[in-house]
Amino acid sequence: MKKVSDTRKMVYLGLMVGMAMGLHIFESMFPIPAPFPGAKLGLANIVTLFVVVNFGPKEAVVVTVLRTVLGSLMTGTFFNIPFFLSFSGGVTSSLMMGVTYKVLRDSFSLVGISILGALTHNVVQVAVAAYLVSTAGIFVYLPYLLLFALPTGFFVGIVTRQMLRYYRIIGAH
Repeated sequence: MKKVSDTRKMVYLGLMVGMAMGLHIFESMFPIPAPFPGAKLGLANIVTLFVVVNFGPKEAVVVTVLRTVLGSLMTGTFFNIPFFLSFSGGVTSSLMMGVTYKVLRDSFSLVGISILGALTHNVVQVAVAAYLVSTAGIFVYLPYLLLFALPTGFFVGIVTRQMLRYYRIIGAH
C-alpha cells in the first residue's frame, strides 16, 4: 500500500477493527451445526488477512487483539474460555499469516496463507483448551477441526482476494 498519513492509517485500522468485530459478533450468534464444538467459519479473518496485505503483520495483530477483546466484551465472554480460545487462536494465526505473507508471499497464495492461518488457529485453540480444562483428551477434536479448517480457510482466502481486487479497482488507498 502507498504511504499514508498516520491519521489516515489510524482511521483505516479503526474501520478494520469495527468490521472484524462486527463479523466476530455476527458469527458468534450462529453456531455452525457440526459434530464437534467450536467450529467457526472465521469470517473476521477476512479482515485480518486484508490488514496483513495492506498494512502489515503488526497492524493485523493489533486489529485481532482489539477485535477479540472488544468482541468478547460485547458478547459477554470476556475472560471466559471462549475469549481465551479466540484470543490465542486469533493472535497466533494473525502472526502466522503475517509472517508467511511477509517472508513467503512468492511461495504461498492468499488462499494458502489463509488456510495456514486457519490450521494454526485450530491447533492453538485445541492446545489452549486442553490446558484450560486440564485434559489432553480434547485433542481428539483436532483432526476434525483441521479438516473443517481447509474449506473455511479456502473461503476466507477467496473472499479476501476478491476484496483486494475491488479495493485496488476503486483506488481506495
